[in-house]
Amino acid sequence: METNKDEAKSIFSKLIQKEQLVGDLYSINYEEGKVLVHDFFRHKVGGIPSLSFLIATRINPDEDIDFKEEDASVILLRVMDAAQIPQDREAEKVRIETAQRISGEADKQWDGDETMDVKTRHIFSYAGISCRIIGTFFLEEDESGLRPGLKLKFGSDISNYYSNKGFKIYKPNAEALEEIVNYCDPATIQTHIELYGSQERVKLGSVRYASTNRKYQKIDDVPVYIYPADLLSQKSALFGMTRTGKSNTTKIIAKSVFELRLPQSVSDAPLRIGQIIFDPNGEYANENAQDKDERGNPNALKNIWRQDPKIRKESDDLKNQYLAAKGDEQLRAKIKSQIKSIAENEVVTYGLLEHPRDPFRRLMKLNFHADDNLQIGKEIIDFKIIDQTAQYFRNFKQVVFLKPEESQYENEGEYRGQLKRYNRRVLVYRALLCKAGFAPPKRTVTIDGVFSKRLREVMGAYVDKKAQKKQTVINAAAHTLGLKEVSWDALSPAFEGLFLFLSTADFNTFNQEYINSNQSVESEGTGEGWAEVELESLLEMFIWSKAINLIGGVSVQHTTSIGTDYAKDIYDDLVKGKLVIVDQSSGEPELNKSSATRIMWHIFKGNQDVFRNGINKIPEILVYIEEAHNILPAGNDLDLSDVWVRTAKEGSKYHIGMVYATQEVSSVQKNILKNTANWFISHLNNADETKELCKYYDFEDFEPSIRRAQDKGFLRVKTLSNMFVIPVQVDKFDING
Repeated sequence: METNKDEAKSIFSKLIQKEQLVGDLYSINYEEGKVLVHDFFRHKVGGIPSLSFLIATRINPDEDIDFKEEDASVILLRVMDAAQIPQDREAEKVRIETAQRISGEADKQWDGDETMDVKTRHIFSYAGISCRIIGTFFLEEDESGLRPGLKLKFGSDISNYYSNKGFKIYKPNAEALEEIVNYCDPATIQTHIELYGSQERVKLGSVRYASTNRKYQKIDDVPVYIYPADLLSQKSALFGMTRTGKSNTTKIIAKSVFELRLPQSVSDAPLRIGQIIFDPNGEYANENAQDKDERGNPNALKNIWRQDPKIRKESDDLKNQYLAAKGDEQLRAKIKSQIKSIAENEVVTYGLLEHPRDPFRRLMKLNFHADDNLQIGKEIIDFKIIDQTAQYFRNFKQVVFLKPEESQYENEGEYRGQLKRYNRRVLVYRALLCKAGFAPPKRTVTIDGVFSKRLREVMGAYVDKKAQKKQTVINAAAHTLGLKEVSWDALSPAFEGLFLFLSTADFNTFNQEYINSNQSVESEGTGEGWAEVELESLLEMFIWSKAINLIGGVSVQHTTSIGTDYAKDIYDDLVKGKLVIVDQSSGEPELNKSSATRIMWHIFKGNQDVFRNGINKIPEILVYIEEAHNILPAGNDLDLSDVWVRTAKEGSKYHIGMVYATQEVSSVQKNILKNTANWFISHLNNADETKELCKYYDFEDFEPSIRRAQDKGFLRVKTLSNMFVIPVQVDKFDING
C-alpha cells in the first residue's frame, strides 16, 4: 500500500505544482466550472490565455495519496471566458468613478497607488473565469498484469461532484502541460503494438493557445506529439483556407508514416506503409521555392527516401561515380539506372508529363489501343463524358469491351460469330480513337474479311437521287471497306457512310436477308441482325463533332510506348510499401478526377480481394487527397456507391486510410465526415463552415478562434489517441528534421 501511495504521489506531482496555484473553484456542474482568480496569481504564472488548460484538484502533492479515494483525481478544464462574480457591478462603478477623476491625465492610471487604495485594489483584483470541463485524470492498477503498478487514466467527463466542496486551481507548467496534451491511454499504445508493432510518436508542433502568441509566459515550446499509427486505416481531415498550413501538415504526416520503416526504438518493428498522394499543384512531387530549408537546400517530400543514412550514402557514392565517369556514357547510364533503382524502392512519382528535375518520373499514360487496355481506356473516356445527356452519348457509355470466351457458348459457330462481332466493334472503336487524336501503333490496319462481300455490294449499289451527297459517302465507304489494308484516316469517313447506310431501306432488305440466311449454324450468329446495338452506338459517334472533341480531350493520357496500366503499377508499388506521388498539376480537372477515381477503385478492390481470400496479410495503404473538393463527392451527394464514400465507410476493414485536405468542411460528403477520426483545423473565415465543424468533438469551443486567427500553421488538432482538441503551432516541414 505504501508503494502505491508513493507511486500515486510521483504521478500526480507531474501534473500539480504548488507554485502554479491560480485560484479556487467556486461553482461546478457536469459540464462547466467557475474559477475565482486573483490578478497577483494570474501574473505570477504568466497569464491565463483564453482556451488554455487549467487543472482542478483537492490533492496536496506533499501528502500521502490513496488513489482509491474519490478526491484522488485531477479535473482538466479549458478556459472559455470571464464569469460574473457578485462584486463585478460595484467594482465597475468604482473603476468608472476613479477613471473620471483622472480623466485627461496621461501619467496616471485609475488603478495607481495615488488613485486607488491598496485594500480596494486587492479586492477588485479578483475575477471569475468560466471553464469547460474536459475530463478527469485518475489512477488505476493494471489489471492485465502486463505493467505492474499504477497507471494514469483519463475519462472524458466527471463522474460526480459536490456543490459545497472546494478545489484548488493550477495552471500547468511546461512539464505538466506536455504530460497533459500528449497523454495516451496505455491500452491504445498496447493496441498500436499489437496491430503494427510500433508505439512510435513524432513531434507535430508546440502548444499555442492564441494568435497573440507572446513568449516568456512559462509554457514556451511545449511539444505536441502524434502517433502515426493513429492514421492507419482511419480517415483524417485537414481543413483551412489557402496558405494556412494544410500542405505543410500533410508533409509532416506523410514523413512520420514513412519513417515507421526506420524506427527510433529497438523495440519497434520496421513498418513499411504504402502511401499515395494525389498532388493537384505539384508541390509534393516537385522541388519548389517554398520547399527550401533554412540552408536553401531542396526540401521536397519526394526526396524523403534519403532519410535512411545507408541509402543516402549509397546514393551519394553512386552520384560521385557518375560525375567521375564524364565522357563514358555507357557507364553513366548504368550508374543512373542504379540510382533510379535505389530511389524507386522507396518513393515513386507519376505524372502526365515529364519534369526536367525529376528524371525518374513514370508517365501516367495508357496505350488506349492495346487489347488489354480497351475497356480501361473506355472507362476513362466514359468519365470524361459522364455529364453529357445526349442520347448518342448515353448509348456510347453502354458499350463494354469484354472479349467472348469459347466456354461461354454451346457451339463453336456461335462463338466464332460473336468473336467476329467483337473484333468488328474493336476496329470501329479504334478508328474512333484515331479520329479523336489517339495515335495508333501502326498507320494502316488489315480489314480483309471483316465486312462481307454482300454488304459491300449492297452499299456500292445504293442510289438516293434526293440525297446525292449521302449516296456518294455510302458508295465510297463500300469501296474502302473492301480493301485488304487501309489507313486509319480512311476508315473514319467509311464508318460515317456505314452508319448512314444503316438507316436506309436497302439495309433493311439486306438485314432481313442476312437474318434468314443465318438460322443455321452460320459463323455470325443465330438469327441476329447484322448490326448489334453496340456497333450502331459506336458508329453514330463519328457524325458528331462534339463527341470527337470531348473524346479527344482524353488523348493526353494516351501513348503507344507504355503497355501496362498505371493504376495496377501504382497499386503494386503501394503493396510494396512505397510512397507514391501522383503529380496532377498538368492535367484537366475532369481527367484528374477520373484517373484518381480509377486508381482508388484499383486500391479498394485490390485490398478487398485480399480481405475476402484471407490468404495474405492485407497491405496497409494511406491515401492523401489534396484539394479534396475537386475529387470527393459533394456534401449533398448521397451516392453510397461512390468509391470515396465506400472507402470512408469500409476502408478501415480493408486497411485503407484516407487523409483529405480542403478549404470547406461543407464540401465533403456527410458519410465521410462522420467516419473521420483525426482532425487538423486551421483558419476558416466563414461562419457556415465553422458551424459545420461544431458538430464534431469539442471544436465548438474553438469556433471564434478558428474564424478569427489567420496565423499560418496554427491548428486545432484531434487525433484518435487524443481525448480532446489541442491547439498547436505546427512545425515547418524539414526533410532532415
